[in-house]
Amino acid sequence: MAYTIKPFAFLAMAKPIGPACNLNCTYCYYLEKQKLYRDEGSFRMSDELLEKFIKQYIAVQQVNTIQFVWQGGEPTLLGLDYFEKVIELQRKHGAGKKIENSFQTNGTLLNDEWCAFFKKHNFLIGISIDGPKHIHDAYRTFKNGSPSFESVMKGILLLQKHQVDFNTLTVVHRHNAGHALEIYNFLKFIGSGFLQFIPVIERTKKITDPLSLSLVGPDDPDAYVTDWSVRPIDFGDFLITIFKEWVKRDVGKVYVSQFDAALANWVGEPAGICVFSKNCGDAVVIEHNGDVYSCDHYVYPEFKLGNIKERTLFGLVQSDKQQEFGQNKSAGLPQQCLKCTYRFACHGECPKHRFLKTNDGEPGLNYLCSGYKKFFGYVDPYMQFMGKELNANRPPSNVMNWARQFVN
Repeated sequence: MAYTIKPFAFLAMAKPIGPACNLNCTYCYYLEKQKLYRDEGSFRMSDELLEKFIKQYIAVQQVNTIQFVWQGGEPTLLGLDYFEKVIELQRKHGAGKKIENSFQTNGTLLNDEWCAFFKKHNFLIGISIDGPKHIHDAYRTFKNGSPSFESVMKGILLLQKHQVDFNTLTVVHRHNAGHALEIYNFLKFIGSGFLQFIPVIERTKKITDPLSLSLVGPDDPDAYVTDWSVRPIDFGDFLITIFKEWVKRDVGKVYVSQFDAALANWVGEPAGICVFSKNCGDAVVIEHNGDVYSCDHYVYPEFKLGNIKERTLFGLVQSDKQQEFGQNKSAGLPQQCLKCTYRFACHGECPKHRFLKTNDGEPGLNYLCSGYKKFFGYVDPYMQFMGKELNANRPPSNVMNWARQFVN
């Protein structure tokens, strides 16, 4: 029997500034990580540690293109010289491989120098923006409480001036979930061609179990989340509202992460984003001091894999602890999920959100389940149509002419 061994590759999201940020967003789950490092005077990855990370990360990847993802906190706080050093180290240890860099920022500190650097070195920039001013400023403020929208827009205009590729990351919460079409049109207006919509669900009690199981019933899930957390049905309606517009006019022009992942799962390809994949564990986080955690959403002491000062990055990613973490995603699904028509599209979504009980009293139901079922049920015929077009070597954008007959 012949079979192919998949080249070893993983993603390490680097947080060289740790949780330090110049904003104080109401819903941010990462600011609290400062409590993990109370005794440290600086949230800055040292030059020595930065080189160790870059060298190890490139060496262990068995692919020709290495993707670095720089996040925070707010990575621009490190200064431009720091990322000039990053480029220097990538060249030093690149070993002939292609290096790509992504950089997630709130955009408020961007200037001409930053944008010229991004253009010169082909950085892909992710901008965090929640919609137009009255929506964005509701939760995304500076430390002194002043709004950040105008500063973000100045940053976006500078990216456009320097012709830097950027996409947008929009947090969907209780305040903006009812403004789906307004947000979608705004993001297109500012030039975003790739849209990521991240539902915010924050428990009023910290979850540390890898499957996030608890004794929460399905009757009143709102009682167990913060008052800015998006409601399940509202998130489903949010996605459906945008999908109706997208499927009539923007297929092949605008890319929405949930729609891309859904189509991939409908045709049996990898989803491309972890929450809709069968297993997880291929995307770890490396903190400013070299600590490595299982996932960006599991930066808790229980999920610390170790430190690259003491063990190699390869050893930590391949550890039994991390392998078990990744496999637990599919192992912990309740019967309601296993029997669900859309299990193939959802795979239980993120384990961190599985804190409801099913109607039968079984733990492990995802908080967003009802919203996703509504969304997947609505898009099913369109996904089937696009899947048939792909199988026939025709563009899935053909769905637009077909969809206009049905979508109001």
